[in-house]
Amino acid sequence: MEITHNVVGWFEIPVTDMDRAVRFYEAVFEFKLTRAKMGPLDMAWFPGVENSIGSGGSLVYRPRHYQPSSNGTLIYFTAFSGDVAIELGRAVEAGGKALMPKTLISKEVGYMAIFLDSEGNRMALHTH
Repeated sequence: MEITHNVVGWFEIPVTDMDRAVRFYEAVFEFKLTRAKMGPLDMAWFPGVENSIGSGGSLVYRPRHYQPSSNGTLIYFTAFSGDVAIELGRAVEAGGKALMPKTLISKEVGYMAIFLDSEGNRMALHTH
């Protein structure tokens, strides 16, 4: 089978305080999230590219089904600034915690950094 698009179709990041989590991610990435309540589900969607396949996602609040974790799946966010140290610094300023500083993966792959978000989720940053 030939792969024609990204394999991740959607992701959801658990939160315990939606207002705090929205403020945190908007501060780190300097873009707005779109908040939507759908019955008992409270979500805040990350911006995406229309008519693009894969890799959209949201914050999600529904305590019975979602719990933040510092040892589960690791999501790598693209550091649009071009330097993961910038978004990592914003994460710390917004109340997160740096777990791994800007680190070279390889010249071909680029750099990464890891942080805990405002809710206790372990997240990563990547740039070439």
